[in-house]
Amino acid sequence: MDIKSIINKENHTIKVNDSIDVALEIMDKFHINGMPVMDDKDNLVGMVVKADIYRFMISPGHYETCPIEWVMSKSVILAKAEEDVVSTAKRLRENNIVSMPVLENNKIIGTITLENCLDYFLK
Repeated sequence: MDIKSIINKENHTIKVNDSIDVALEIMDKFHINGMPVMDDKDNLVGMVVKADIYRFMISPGHYETCPIEWVMSKSVILAKAEEDVVSTAKRLRENNIVSMPVLENNKIIGTITLENCLDYFLK
């Protein structure tokens, strides 16, 4: 089975200059753990997850008003909509990440998470 049928299709993104508190508000509102980071021209420039934010915030001098750019992963690991669930789940684990953007025709159509994969395997 390809991952397109189990991804988070609500494509929530954040801008690179938005603050950490904006990211956490979006993640809490939509019950997501991560989202793609876009530049002003809507190009993918990173990925941010709650764990990255929390690790950043425990250091003195780091505030929720800091820009996402300071905490995001700049090397983004991507998935393609037609990939199968097993290989995608393996890639998430091998790279020790919890979420990655999913592309179709070079456009982000959602994200795939460890939770999506686990739910699939539990069914």
